[in-house]
Amino acid sequence: MFKKIYSVDEQHIDFQGVVDGLYYPFYMEWTRHAYMKEALGLDLEQEFAEGRMHMILEYNLRFRKSLVKGDEVTVTCALAANEKRNRVNFIQQILVNDTVYAEAVFVATCLANGRPVVPDAVRKALEALTA
Repeated sequence: MFKKIYSVDEQHIDFQGVVDGLYYPFYMEWTRHAYMKEALGLDLEQEFAEGRMHMILEYNLRFRKSLVKGDEVTVTCALAANEKRNRVNFIQQILVNDTVYAEAVFVATCLANGRPVVPDAVRKALEALTA
């Protein structure tokens, strides 16, 4: 399981003293992009420069507990097959001290030459999961 650790940014705290729900997907995005670069070897900026546009099509996010000032969060990212062959799922969680504070599934694809595809690096990682 790929993981990144972040400290809650005080600028993300709302008037109630908790992290505004708007920011949870950002922590997940930072981790997902790091996963793609560090684990899969896909630099999204380079991919874009070469005409491949990676995008999130939809996501489902479930909040379990509120993050607060001072929390150190572990954000996970794992790859999973999607029912459609030109899409992939990223399964993610935000944890504090091994307790799940949020969990999400992000459905993604890559547009290459105007067509949705799963890049080779992602396809090979999915195949390795089922091997």
